[in-house]
Amino acid sequence: MEWGGKTTMGLEIIQGERVARQGRVSVGCAAVIFDAPRERILLTRREDNGCWCLPSGRLEPGESVTEACARELLEETGLVGRVGRLIGVYSSPDRLMSYPDGNRYHVVGLCFEVEPIGGALALSDETTAYGYFSPDEIAAMDVLESHRERIADAFAGRPETMVR
Repeated sequence: MEWGGKTTMGLEIIQGERVARQGRVSVGCAAVIFDAPRERILLTRREDNGCWCLPSGRLEPGESVTEACARELLEETGLVGRVGRLIGVYSSPDRLMSYPDGNRYHVVGLCFEVEPIGGALALSDETTAYGYFSPDEIAAMDVLESHRERIADAFAGRPETMVR
């Protein structure tokens, strides 16, 4: 087992062969919103660790994945969105998210393309900044490592859903 990524606000990302066996499964949903020419995507900077990421969060009991994606988008950005195409499913068995409270998760992430249909872009108690960024700009930013692959798949624009 090896430590990967960085430790921020107590969150540790542990990487190693099948290390996710040590955690519970948690489902997360991320929203990709493109700008009008589809050259940039919306990212937010997290309040808890300062990293940039896609608007995202965990599925709560009793909600669908599209409801979770739309809820997280609204909570983090103020935007109301229509959840569309599934870009990818991400479930590396070699990555474990370990939190200071002792919880450890094998994250199954679903990444959706979302069309904004209302609301107003704003900061929240979970975000300190937001903006639309191109792939070149994103490459130089401090982005959550698990979101880099999702962002690359979104920009690739493949018609099929990526499963990784």
